[in-house]
Order: sequence, then structure tokens, then C-alpha cells
Amino acid sequence: MPETVIKLENVWKIYQLGKIDLPVLSGVSLEVKLGSFVTIMGPSGSGKSTLMYLIGLLDVPTKGKVYLDGKDVSNFSENMLAKIRGQKIGFVFQQFNLLPNLTALENVMMPMIFQGMPENERQERAKKLLASFDMEKRSHHKPNELSGGEQQRVAIARSLANDPEIIVADEPTGNLDSGTGKIIMDALTKLHKEQKKTIIVVTHDPTIADYSENIVHIRDGQIIKNHFQEAKVLW
Repeated sequence: MPETVIKLENVWKIYQLGKIDLPVLSGVSLEVKLGSFVTIMGPSGSGKSTLMYLIGLLDVPTKGKVYLDGKDVSNFSENMLAKIRGQKIGFVFQQFNLLPNLTALENVMMPMIFQGMPENERQERAKKLLASFDMEKRSHHKPNELSGGEQQRVAIARSLANDPEIIVADEPTGNLDSGTGKIIMDALTKLHKEQKKTIIVVTHDPTIADYSENIVHIRDGQIIKNHFQEAKVLW
């Protein structure tokens, strides 16, 4: 049985609007197994993005516990969480979030700086990562010189810069046409199958769920369904 890499235990996230408490997550419990492919689905306003922030250690719960590798990280400082994120978790976003003044190569190298990797090693690793996504010929182009699909491939390469165990992707195909979106999902599936990465995709698109083994449905801040399946789309 695969070990649990991320666990949420009765997690609440409550925002304050003046004197009003606004619960965005209400008592959510969830386990993510090491090496699994999980899709978190829900409509706009369901709380799925907030759930992603907690899973990715980008935020902390108002109540409840978040565990990573069996360790309670709910009350860790931002500095400690940032260090863990840099080592364990890679992020892919709908808006790509590439730095516009840097080339594709420099964008992929950036996360390695914060881990203290020497420049020659950073450059060599970034080149290999871009080549693995057929982007070596575009490595010296800046984001505004790349298509949406190319930018997202650079973003995935960047998410792998520090060889994290976990990739968290927030609507990774949201700004792409269906054909390009399939290329991106095939790339994530390949990482899951070949490198045994734990993949967590947050989306409102039901076709994305066909790539995953565990589908979590969230609505009104609560998990309403959590089921497992054989992935229907194979790369």
C-alpha cells in the first residue's frame, strides 16, 4: 500500500470580511498517496483553489491539521514552509507565471538559485529539462515570444527544477486550446508514469479527470465525493 504523502485532517479555512466569518473550507479531510495522480474538481467558488493552496503549503488552515510525510506542518512559519516547498513541491499555474524579462532557460534555472545550486549545474539541468519537453530550440526566447503551450511546457520544466516529489497544477490547460491542453496533460501523465511523481491537478474541466486515478469532487467548501478509477487516457 503506498504511503500517504499529504494528509488534511478536519481542515477549515475561514476568512473575515469585517465582522463576518466566511468559511471557504468546512471540515475537509483528504489523503494523497505517494505516486498517485489526483484530480480535484469543482465549480468556481467551490473552494478548490483554497484546497490547492493548503495542499501546496502556500497557506495554512484556520482550524485542523495538514501533514506532509507524516509531519504536522499546520503551524510552521512561512520561512519553513517556503523551504519545504522549494524542496518537495513544484507548481504549474493557469497563467504560467513566467518572469517576462527572463528567457525560458533563465526561468527554469530560477528555483535552483534558492537551493544554492552552482550556476553551471543550474544551467546544465535547465537545458536537460527544456530538452525533455522539446523546448531546447526555444530556450533563449522570452515568454512573450512563446505560444501558450510553449510557455506551459517551460512552466512544467521549471516546476521540476529541484526534482520535487509532488507537482501541483492549478487549471494547467485553462488558457490553452484542446489540442495543446492534451499535450500538457500527456506531459504530466508521463511524469507520473515514468518518474513516479505525485500529480495533483485542480480543475473545473471534467475531461481532465480521465487522466487521473483519484477524483475528488468539492462543492461549497466540502468534499462531496472521493473515488478511484483506472485512468481512462493513457499517453
